[in-house]
Amino acid sequence: MNTSVTIAGVTFKNPVITASGTFGFGKEYAEFYPLSALGGICTKGLTLEERPGNPSPRVAETPSGMLNSVGLQNPGIDYYLAHYDKWLAEQGTAVIANIAGHKLEDYEEMARRINDSSADMVELNISCPNVRSGGMAFGVLPESVRKVTEIVKKACKKPVITKLTPNVSNIAENAKAAEEGGADAISLINTLTGMAVDYKTRRPLLANNTGGLSGPCVKPIALRMVWECFNAVKIPIIGLGGITSYTDVLEFMICGARAVQVGTATLSDPCAAFTIARDLEKYAEETDVDLNDLVGTLRLN
Repeated sequence: MNTSVTIAGVTFKNPVITASGTFGFGKEYAEFYPLSALGGICTKGLTLEERPGNPSPRVAETPSGMLNSVGLQNPGIDYYLAHYDKWLAEQGTAVIANIAGHKLEDYEEMARRINDSSADMVELNISCPNVRSGGMAFGVLPESVRKVTEIVKKACKKPVITKLTPNVSNIAENAKAAEEGGADAISLINTLTGMAVDYKTRRPLLANNTGGLSGPCVKPIALRMVWECFNAVKIPIIGLGGITSYTDVLEFMICGARAVQVGTATLSDPCAAFTIARDLEKYAEETDVDLNDLVGTLRLN
């Protein structure tokens, strides 16, 4: 039985990683179960300076999902390095530091500072608006995906994961751009832009008007996009979007993901990632399957 997976030289004891923005820095969840049971942890999105995030309300429930407009609330990279980095390194699981910025120089500086951390890998949140390009997200155009990836790769010694937004016309082209920029892996999908409306007030439920849609409702889109990217690039893929059970993990791996990230499920069940990892191990033991052998084995009709 083998549940471990290797991505860009980093070994995860199982394919289950917590998704950025849904797990904080892990301390609260460590009260429920040992974090060493997970394949890895992806931190809350980090920026150069502390960010308070967007005004409330910034979360709204939707059928089979949720909208969020938290706005990258985080304590800043220096606080993270001083208060969380060492603790995370002692938890017995792989750590991925998620970084974000509003201009290329932000990403470059973040990459330099994260070099001094204990993180095993770096994940680029490129769904942020580029303030120097009229607010268009870095992840929308292949040229900007390539550029931001290149800049971080030059400044960072650690393996780099470029996280792709689904709010594009052709995600496979952006996957290729990330690969050309030197990404060691890609993760997808980030949230889909959506809106929820209160018919009584005729106003959006979120103070920011729109937000990112996540949860089980996005899984069919995420599976399709993982499959498209698997057929477009040679670098490893980490799949996410609506994962709530071990069978969801198997589906993502069959479509081409080498590992997965569990996000929204954790907000309703703190033990979701732990349960999924445990059930996945049980499945591998009962079927005597190496999970790596499932990657990209989808049989089209």
